[in-house]
Amino acid sequence: MAKGNLISGNIWEEYSQKVQNAMNAPKNMGEITEEDAKALGCKLIIADHGAESCGDAVRLYWAVDESTDIIKDAKFKSFGCGTAIASSDYMAELCKGKTVDQAVKITNIDVEKAMRDDPDIPAVPPQKMHCSVMAYDVIKAAAASYKGVDPDHFEDEIIVCECARVSLGTVKEVIRLNDLTTVEEITQYTKAGAFCKSCIKPGGHEKREYYLVDILAEVRSEMEAERMKAIADAKISGSGVDSDLSFEELTVVKQLKAVEAIIDEHVRPMLEMDGGNMEILDIKSEESRIDIYIRYLGACSGCASGATGTLYAIENILQESLSPNIRVIPV
Repeated sequence: MAKGNLISGNIWEEYSQKVQNAMNAPKNMGEITEEDAKALGCKLIIADHGAESCGDAVRLYWAVDESTDIIKDAKFKSFGCGTAIASSDYMAELCKGKTVDQAVKITNIDVEKAMRDDPDIPAVPPQKMHCSVMAYDVIKAAAASYKGVDPDHFEDEIIVCECARVSLGTVKEVIRLNDLTTVEEITQYTKAGAFCKSCIKPGGHEKREYYLVDILAEVRSEMEAERMKAIADAKISGSGVDSDLSFEELTVVKQLKAVEAIIDEHVRPMLEMDGGNMEILDIKSEESRIDIYIRYLGACSGCASGATGTLYAIENILQESLSPNIRVIPV
């Protein structure tokens, strides 16, 4: 098969020699028949998977020794581009000699790394990585068929990046542990988003439920809220307020101290920079609502639009730091 029939010439140089060889002469392409499997003393397993994102499909054949669960032989048929053929060829090779439980742990990255000429140079260009990510899914389908379970039996985590098999939990944990602030940093730590890039943000070749930009924003928001809460707790503790109680359980005097602590830390410095200030007049609890009455002072008292924006900021800070039931009312 000529290389021009498989991929466009302008990206040919970006493929490893192993991939090029497998495209033109795959070693494991073909099928295993019932007779072939019986001759090996094995059970025949056939599994299919199709990748809607690029129109590729692969059929995997296993000859499994039921006494040991070892895959004695593996072959494939692929309906797709040269990258899909090469990755399927290496995927089948990696399955041989492994037990079914070992094979189901083979990831798409394992296959991609096996196709590399140099351990540090990717085997396929990023824009074609999505054509080589069917390995995990078809192996999972084959294992499920052999064991008589649903394929989801092997999936205990939400996968954000199919190329690198990076889970949602891993992405969130890495952001928190390393205080990451950019998607590029997430990629450096996990390889998520390093290949086909469809998991980075909406608009890629494949629509996804989770995107790295959204996960990063969500986790950073949670971290900031936790930081603010820690500061608030420290302030409240220093003011003699019992931080083990919820805000609703405190006496009015202690509620007032807690509110003053938050205002002094996060609000009053902002107001004073603009020549304004504020004072807390009263706190009243009514059903599930806690109303905090305030009065603007200085420059704030004469600016209605500024007071509206400031009111929203004050209310938001107090709700996040003390209780979502707080309402701030200017008088």
